[in-house]
Amino acid sequence: MRHSLLIVEDDAATAAFLADNLAADGFKVATAGGAGEGLRAIEVRHPSLVLLDLALADGNGLDLLDRVRGADGMASRLDPDVPVIVLTGRGSEADRVRGFARGADDYLVKPFHYGELLGRIRAVIRRAEGRPQRGVVRVGELTLDPVTRAVRLAGRPVHLSVKEFALLQALAEEPTRVRSKNELLRDVWGYLSAGQTRTVDAHACRLRKKLSGSARPWVVNVRGVGYRLTEAL
Repeated sequence: MRHSLLIVEDDAATAAFLADNLAADGFKVATAGGAGEGLRAIEVRHPSLVLLDLALADGNGLDLLDRVRGADGMASRLDPDVPVIVLTGRGSEADRVRGFARGADDYLVKPFHYGELLGRIRAVIRRAEGRPQRGVVRVGELTLDPVTRAVRLAGRPVHLSVKEFALLQALAEEPTRVRSKNELLRDVWGYLSAGQTRTVDAHACRLRKKLSGSARPWVVNVRGVGYRLTEAL
């Protein structure tokens, strides 16, 4: 299968370099020069993956990402699950955390090595294709629906961000097994190495607060190791 890529990049030289090389490596490539054009292209082309710059002439790439991740997959032509790799000159830890928190699958800073970018594109596409299509997951009084992203705790709806839901889903696969922070950073955020980021801790803290008010503990911190969804009761 020939995968299709959309490059949202307003620097013509960078866009042309990426388009030429990725086409030579077997991808079907389209480009968009701004946020508005990029959003329309995602709606029409349904790419396998989007390469997204953040500093666009007509807007912030993160705002485009918000529109995509917040789309109703049933009522909108936008696929809220389309894989997105942010490719930007903004390389601070705060920028990286912000990008992942808003729903990026991976984050690469310019200047980049083309070989590394190609490897990350292929890895993200493999992860996206390997995601199991599952029905409603139930753990005690907690239910989550991977299709609609609906979460309920004892019948009460719980509203989660895209990454909060992804973290919950990863923990719910084996609710009493401890998932290390490195595992979660790799599987939920696409990090290749953990570094010193507090991304997992910050999201776990918010998720724990949203699941509070139950007799059962949720999002249990195992100090020095990682997290599990709950304890065996």
